[in-house]
Amino acid sequence: MAINLQKGQRVALDSSITRVLVGLGWDVNKFDSGGEFDLDVSCFLLGENGKAGRDEDFVFYNNLKSRNGAVVHTGDNRTGAGEGDDEVVMIDFKKMPDDVKKVAVCVTIHEAEARRQNFGQVSNAYVRVDRVDGEFETAGTPVLQFDLMEEFSIETALVVCEIYKHDSAWKFNAVAAGYQGGLAALCRSYGLSV
Repeated sequence: MAINLQKGQRVALDSSITRVLVGLGWDVNKFDSGGEFDLDVSCFLLGENGKAGRDEDFVFYNNLKSRNGAVVHTGDNRTGAGEGDDEVVMIDFKKMPDDVKKVAVCVTIHEAEARRQNFGQVSNAYVRVDRVDGEFETAGTPVLQFDLMEEFSIETALVVCEIYKHDSAWKFNAVAAGYQGGLAALCRSYGLSV
């Protein structure tokens, strides 16, 4: 059974876990008719200084795989329709480069400013982590879930969680921090040129 986390809570992942599936899901509020919503998951592989060392350390819909294949995005879902996960990222800790100490998992709204959209129009957002044993498994054993309960009325980007290395153990941090400026703002804050 998965552990349900609250914002700010940290939990150590079992040391026997070498691969995880990170699934993210959301719904668009029924009363909002601002057109199609396209939410995008991205991951930033960060060094000790909290910055991405190179462009390959930024995984998103136009770069589905990090260096070494440690983080793989399974593809862009442009509508978010249907039940379950809307986008999925696979993380293989055995392939993680030594200089990567943290993976920031983020969600942004594509063309948010042009479409006048923000996370206040999104509901039932969550991130879940499953333990997977095989490289190509699409479901695994539930480890934890974090439901984003907060209201984000003007934000167009969210740092949902961080999976970070402390000593030799990988841990999960339920962040839920909102930002304005979309994906470009996140890239700049993580040291990448836009």
